[in-house]
Amino acid sequence: MKATRTQGDSGPAHAVCARRLAGCTLAAGGLLLLHACSFAPAPSVPEPVSELPGSFMGGSVPGDHAAREWWAAFDDPVLNTVIDSVLTSNFDLAEAVARVRQARAQAGIAGAGLFPVIQASGSATDQNTPANAGFGEQFRKLAGGEDGVAGGFEFPDRLAFTTYSLGVDFSYELDFWGRARNDSRAAGAQYLASESDYQAARIGVLATTITTYFEIVDLRRRTALTRELVEVLQEREALAETRYARGLVTSFELYQVRQDLQNTQAGLPQLESALTDAEGRLAVLLGGFRARLDAMLPDSLAPASLADPVAAGVPADLLFQRPDVRAAGLRLDAARFTIGARRAELIPSLSLSGTIGVQSSKVDGLFSVDQWFRNLLGNLTAPIFQGGRLRNNVALAQAQFNQVAAAYGRTVVTAVYEVEAALAALGNEDRRHAFLVAQREEARASVDLQSERYASGVAGYTDYLDALRTLLNVESTLAGAGRDLALARLAVHRALGGEWTAPPESLEGPRMVPTESSNEGRSR
Repeated sequence: MKATRTQGDSGPAHAVCARRLAGCTLAAGGLLLLHACSFAPAPSVPEPVSELPGSFMGGSVPGDHAAREWWAAFDDPVLNTVIDSVLTSNFDLAEAVARVRQARAQAGIAGAGLFPVIQASGSATDQNTPANAGFGEQFRKLAGGEDGVAGGFEFPDRLAFTTYSLGVDFSYELDFWGRARNDSRAAGAQYLASESDYQAARIGVLATTITTYFEIVDLRRRTALTRELVEVLQEREALAETRYARGLVTSFELYQVRQDLQNTQAGLPQLESALTDAEGRLAVLLGGFRARLDAMLPDSLAPASLADPVAAGVPADLLFQRPDVRAAGLRLDAARFTIGARRAELIPSLSLSGTIGVQSSKVDGLFSVDQWFRNLLGNLTAPIFQGGRLRNNVALAQAQFNQVAAAYGRTVVTAVYEVEAALAALGNEDRRHAFLVAQREEARASVDLQSERYASGVAGYTDYLDALRTLLNVESTLAGAGRDLALARLAVHRALGGEWTAPPESLEGPRMVPTESSNEGRSR
């Protein structure tokens, strides 16, 4: 239905239409948008969020999220150098940044619907038609002329018109029901979610980098220990052969020593292959080749031990600090706004359009203000029948909202589980590492004792070599335990979304689950 400025409109429908058009054409039309309706559902807290426990299982230390380089907790300068390089050259992060920029552009496109479309136009029309057809023929008949003569005026054989025009066109749909506004909010929430996705990808890349780094540290250490063990077993084999030749040991003992040596030698190529593979994967994370890695990593890697407890905060903190949970919550907001936009499409819409400019039959007339013209038009359109497309769009948006809500609930529950599992694993790995450290001290004491006994002639050199072999085996197991302890701490940092620090004693009071109003404020 079109509403134009006429003098003869009457009746309730025309009156309502005229009043609505007049109100929307006011200069304060933007004020309508600020106070317009919105059909988006009210923000709500999903059930898993409202039932979050007050603390993590396992008696974790409460803490606050520290906005700093959380990997610095490993206190390893070489690792810091590797991570700095990964942050600047990793291809996965570059891809994630591009996705964020795409989402930002899409949000800008969606937000453009809130503003009028204004564009310049220019045209030149040259029309030449027979006078006895079309408009010329109709005009001749109305004038009562015959044989090409009307009212004493003789029509030409052809009619020629040339028109030049310059103008500015505009069109604007009044977003009274919030369709464009909700679409813009949904795109904005998706953009913020993509930023959180980038943060999650960043943590994932850094976690993979740190995991690979500690894998290289462990493999290098175990490779070196295995080579030392091979040397000890070779020496032990030589002694066993000598003792066997003298009849001091049986052939079984000799074969047993040789079998230990061969088993140890057989494991060395596997360690070297695994080390090569790990170094290659780290080079890929660095966005280059192994030559770059060789120049970055020293021959010997020895990360510092991790003894400080990890402050984990409380479960409600995950809603703000863990990027995948934050992204899921933002997508829930986006789905909510999408419902409002689709509902608004069921309601009549009002749009304005027009053109203002100058028009003349000559080019130089375009510069005369007397040649101005304008065309204004208000359109009120209401959906009547579209085969159920609009209502199915609403049903689709509602189903997508339910899907995103379920995904958000699963993400929250999974995040809490991962933190509790990571904290438990860290505690267990810490105890295991302490046991192995004590075992290493015992093995060292045994080596020292056997060395003293051999020097004093009380025991043989074979006892010393056996004690040394036991120490090397314990050292190898302890190297793997150190890697597992570092990875367990990494899992805690990853589950928490970064680094956490213990709060000052003066800061007290529980953290609260966000309310509906706080969620609405963040989404806007």
